[in-house]
Amino acid sequence: MNRHRTGSGIGIVLALLGTLCVATVAAPAGASARNATNASNASNAASATNATSGADVADARTVVAALDRAAHPLRTVEPGGDTADLRALDAMTGDAAVVGLGEATHSSHDFFALKDRVFRHLVEERGFRTFALEAPWSTGLRLDDYVVHGKGDPARIMSEEFQRDYLWWNNTDYLGLVKWMRAYNVRHAEDPVRFMGDDIAWTGPEVYDEVTAYVAAHHPQLSARLAELYRGLRPTTATGAYIEEYLNKPYAQRVEMAERTGRALELLRRRQPGADREAYDRMLRNATAIDRTAGQYAFDYVDPAQLAAAMRYRDEAMADNVVSWREHTGTKVLLSAHDTHVGYVPADPAHYPKQQGAFLRDSLGAGYVSVGVTFDRGSFNATGPDGDIRRWTLGPAAPGSNEWTLDRVRYRDYAVDLRSVGEPARTWLSRARPTRSIGTDYPDTMPDVALAATHDVLIHLHRVEAARLRDR
Repeated sequence: MNRHRTGSGIGIVLALLGTLCVATVAAPAGASARNATNASNASNAASATNATSGADVADARTVVAALDRAAHPLRTVEPGGDTADLRALDAMTGDAAVVGLGEATHSSHDFFALKDRVFRHLVEERGFRTFALEAPWSTGLRLDDYVVHGKGDPARIMSEEFQRDYLWWNNTDYLGLVKWMRAYNVRHAEDPVRFMGDDIAWTGPEVYDEVTAYVAAHHPQLSARLAELYRGLRPTTATGAYIEEYLNKPYAQRVEMAERTGRALELLRRRQPGADREAYDRMLRNATAIDRTAGQYAFDYVDPAQLAAAMRYRDEAMADNVVSWREHTGTKVLLSAHDTHVGYVPADPAHYPKQQGAFLRDSLGAGYVSVGVTFDRGSFNATGPDGDIRRWTLGPAAPGSNEWTLDRVRYRDYAVDLRSVGEPARTWLSRARPTRSIGTDYPDTMPDVALAATHDVLIHLHRVEAARLRDR
């Protein structure tokens, strides 16, 4: 999860578990949400205007003309109905085994609805069978049990799992998608769609129970040793509380806990699979998830170098989870994450040295395609400087930003293949400009993004509206 936290001056603040340290514009003490938004918009407009050269403005018409020729209109972002307009996107993604579909905010309805619509189309027309979300591995297993076997209540699962940094996924759009996946599987039980979580900040107690149950059944002589290695790790509190408590443990203790999960994983890897290879493989994947969660916390977050290493560790683990799932299930995957996590070039390499999209390209080559998503105006949910979650609204993008030019293309919403667009748009897309990239906290700055280097394909939306968060 891409999480920008607010600070003062050049204030770079501690970032934890997907939190990105950035210099931001802080609202004055006691400022209203409107004042905070206005301050951020003014800063973003100034940044974009300062980045605008006379040549950029003069060339805007020819750039837009080239984009007009390359763009393919989208009928809607809402799922259901005719999807003929998505055939152009099919051609852009080609035979990719994994398609990363981004979002410019973590809580706008239009991004979530678009992913729902695209996934349904890919399932029904292109043979995709897995929806992968930037959510914990164990959360994915619980939702997969529902969509495949009808086990549990999806609304309750989402409420229990999507807490703290993941609360943005507890929305009505994703609940609708999960229910559609279950309905699809009722009709196609022989060829089901699957749900996976690729993230690592949390591993639920049921995963520990599965690993220990497997060991008790197949290698009972190791049970006592495994219990000692997992001591104090199995969650006994809710997801959000567990993450908070883990973060507050002393650094040395977090390191020691990760050392134990690593020894446990190595101990289990040395066992023979026995007759039930599938059960053995599932046990190892779960033990790996436990180890990766502990490993994510085994960094000294007050050390900038270790913080950057923690961010790299997370993105590499997420990519490996996707690749492993793909290899194990043989399914094509639509990966949902923030633009920064599906892309190739980090906007802030000092804090995000290498991101999931780059790792996936390393592993899959042309088998991975990154689709970024931008927007010109609209609303989203995010945490304000006071810690409260609120709805934020932005007006049209400022001159000098990527979105200012993108929104002048003749279509309201459209897709464009960044790899084949003609000049002068090709050169324009290769240059970094201020771009809206909003995480879980707001206000924040606009990073400079070179779209053509960061993504293969771009979807631009004219307007977005804040998602409807459940339980709030």
